[in-house]
Amino acid sequence: MPSADFQSSLPFILRWEGGYVNHPNDPGGATNKGVTQKVYDDWRRKQGQALRDVRQLAEEEMQAIYETGYWLPPKCHLLEGPLDLVHFDTAVNMGVGRAVRFLQKAVGAGVDGDFGSGTQQCVADCDPGTALSAYCDTREAFYRKLAADNPKLSVFLKGWMNRLNALREQVGLPGFES
Repeated sequence: MPSADFQSSLPFILRWEGGYVNHPNDPGGATNKGVTQKVYDDWRRKQGQALRDVRQLAEEEMQAIYETGYWLPPKCHLLEGPLDLVHFDTAVNMGVGRAVRFLQKAVGAGVDGDFGSGTQQCVADCDPGTALSAYCDTREAFYRKLAADNPKLSVFLKGWMNRLNALREQVGLPGFES
């Protein structure tokens, strides 16, 4: 059974992940509720199930994929709210490894992408407001660099910033210009 913290964070994620999309500039390809076809295929294989189109993603499958793929691996369950939500949303939007590196940078841990005891200690010792702000600022800088380095992706910058600013608002931080 999913944790209450996971369940309370999921609506924010789904607000931004929507339904089925297959944008030609999105390197993730076909996606439904934020789950790419590749992720869905991998998950169904692990469950011993036949592959099928991501458009057929069931609600229970989507929740299981989010919990086992984006909540537990980056250790969101070890974080207090609202840092758990920021971390979860980043893992969904940018990948688990990048989310852990952003968290480590925000709390002053060694940045190696491995959420170990050193990272856990830095999280425990950090000022939550400062960590939230630093985490979101790191994410914004990454978006802006991504769009600048790959003009094909700049079409997504406004949406990325809208999502990040909504996240900032959700966790009590001021928003910024998109």
